[in-house]
Amino acid sequence: MTQAGAFAQKLERFLHLKDAPPTLVTRSLRSAELAVTETRDDHPITRLSESMPPEDAYLVSLKFRDFADCECWERGRCVVKSDIRAGATYLYDLKRDPRYVIDKPFHSLFFHLPRSALDDMARQSGAPRIGELAYQPGVGHDDMTIRHLGASFLAALRQPEEANQLFIDHMMLALTAHVATTYGGLRRAAEPARGGLAPWQVKRACERLESDLRGKLSLEKIAAEFDLSVSHFSRAFRVSTGLPPHQWLLRQRVDTAKQLMTVRDLSLAEIAISAGFANQSHFTRVFSSVVGISPGMWRREAQGVLGSET
Repeated sequence: MTQAGAFAQKLERFLHLKDAPPTLVTRSLRSAELAVTETRDDHPITRLSESMPPEDAYLVSLKFRDFADCECWERGRCVVKSDIRAGATYLYDLKRDPRYVIDKPFHSLFFHLPRSALDDMARQSGAPRIGELAYQPGVGHDDMTIRHLGASFLAALRQPEEANQLFIDHMMLALTAHVATTYGGLRRAAEPARGGLAPWQVKRACERLESDLRGKLSLEKIAAEFDLSVSHFSRAFRVSTGLPPHQWLLRQRVDTAKQLMTVRDLSLAEIAISAGFANQSHFTRVFSSVVGISPGMWRREAQGVLGSET
């Protein structure tokens, strides 16, 4: 079973879902597996949720639906009843056996954040080990950063074929850093150097990214080739190129598509796949966002220019 499938099954049992929910998994930190899952049930049967396997990890949950008078349990007993608010973020410590009474429809994102991810973040920042995250059962946080990250993950979960691994790694790294800072009190021991990669590193990194336009390579694997942490590599790459790796890769896809569109006998669908996009629809959305016009319009204009030069 895949890592994504294993975590999805845990949440399926935890929330008494009819099917395993959609899940994305990454290993963007050296020893940590991070996951995000969308859970929803519009017609639940009233009962107490199951227990999740105990582990030194947290669930960070973004709620999309109000859940009035939620009965929250920890360590086998009810600890609080509170109104869950749509748009708020809630934390759960899996060492405390968090559960709740499911008696109303719900819709949430759950981020699985193991202790090892927080430890890695502290080491990479040159900071002391993070203690327990600051939270109270049933108390929500108005966290705009997690709302924005959640919206991006929700789109990726619903169209996973369009979400390349570099994007998932980048977003999970951002989420881990935010949680460590906001709820774990992470403070950098010293401001890290803000320089970019060496010219040879930029050249090799770009070559590695270009060799896999579909974005299946992970940030962890590329950063390891330079003996750098994921966060250091991502920051340095952005300093050197002006873009984070996943956005740089999107621009390369667009440039490749432009070259292919000068070939008259290739369809847009064929060009989309050759340039690393999931399908023609994905190609059209990204190309239009980056260039400002649709691929078809760009091609007609380009071929008109080429025709006038011959």
